[in-house]
Amino acid sequence: MPREVAVLAAVAFAVALGFGVVAPAIPLFAREFGVGRTAAGAVVSAFAAMRLASALLGGRLVDRYGERLVLATGIGIVAVSSLLAGLAQSYAQLLVLRGVGGVGSAMFTVSAVSLVLRVVGPDQRARAMGVYQGGFILGGIAGPAFGGALAGGSLRAPFFVYAATLAAAGAIGMVFLRAAHLGEAPAQGTAAPERTTLRQSLGLASYRAALVTNLGVGWVLLGLRASLLPLFVVEGLGRDPFWTGVGLVVSALGQAALLLPAGRVADTVGRRPAMLLGGVLAVGSTATLALSTSVVAYVLAMVAFGAGFAFLGTAPAAVVGDVAPGRGGTSVAAFQMASDLGAVVGPVLAGALADSVSYGAAWGASAGVLAAGLLLTAVMPETRRAAPAGPVAGHRPG
Repeated sequence: MPREVAVLAAVAFAVALGFGVVAPAIPLFAREFGVGRTAAGAVVSAFAAMRLASALLGGRLVDRYGERLVLATGIGIVAVSSLLAGLAQSYAQLLVLRGVGGVGSAMFTVSAVSLVLRVVGPDQRARAMGVYQGGFILGGIAGPAFGGALAGGSLRAPFFVYAATLAAAGAIGMVFLRAAHLGEAPAQGTAAPERTTLRQSLGLASYRAALVTNLGVGWVLLGLRASLLPLFVVEGLGRDPFWTGVGLVVSALGQAALLLPAGRVADTVGRRPAMLLGGVLAVGSTATLALSTSVVAYVLAMVAFGAGFAFLGTAPAAVVGDVAPGRGGTSVAAFQMASDLGAVVGPVLAGALADSVSYGAAWGASAGVLAAGLLLTAVMPETRRAAPAGPVAGHRPG
């Protein structure tokens, strides 16, 4: 596997570590300016909203200037905005600076995923995504514990630590990614493919299946796991918050342990079988949460939850790499936007259902979102048997 994949995993670890450090402090720091809980939450939402709104811009920049430059610039924007946020003297300054950070985050994510998919061949794409996402998961596990302790001493300190970890990530990228920028040759044994437009990708059934699947991943994995799950455990199951941690840990460990095996299945057996298996596990575990009344069922569901999202975190991205080889920044950006949209909309709609109907209805509706991706996967053509320098073998428009 190309060295760039390991480098990007190290960059992802540094970014996730820093974000985990600062995340617990953001709403608390906002409250220091005398604002209410809604305004404090808006600081978090500003980052997510600007990340979503600027993803396509990041894709266009990747297509024009190359992954390495956009990645380093994006990380630099987040680093500087985070440093300044730690020095903010008003709520308005903090809000604007976090929004600016969301733009940089979109640039980083789109360029990093584009580069991972570009530097590996079709037989390694899913495993490469597993390695890259493994860096995020490990950083995400380590960061919050350190960040919570740090915020206990100073609510400004986590922003400075975040800026430092981002500076380290940017330095790693600039130093070790020199051989992977602009129009250089792709993976060994492949010819340089033409640029793929978003319009071309949207015309393919497999790309649409990957988009809808990633919407479900953002909705449930990135959205509801953080927003609805803690409330569900305490209010729906009547259990101590300790069990929230148990569920999150077994899910994260299961996901981390299966990322590489899931990638291997997608690279050797096929993207479609891997997505089908992941979709069944994700739908089944989410539906189980809708019906859960015991802590045993809840913990078992969270184990399957992590396993399912290991497959859905690797195979759909490999599909994007198959149908948009070479320079396909806007296709990668739209793929990322689908996840971000789910992460923003999912908690709001599911929370409304939990308030007006029940937690079961919220989890059930979310299982339906995942099922939509599963149905599209069931009828999509396989993309793994792509000819390295040509169109995807056996692949047909919608």
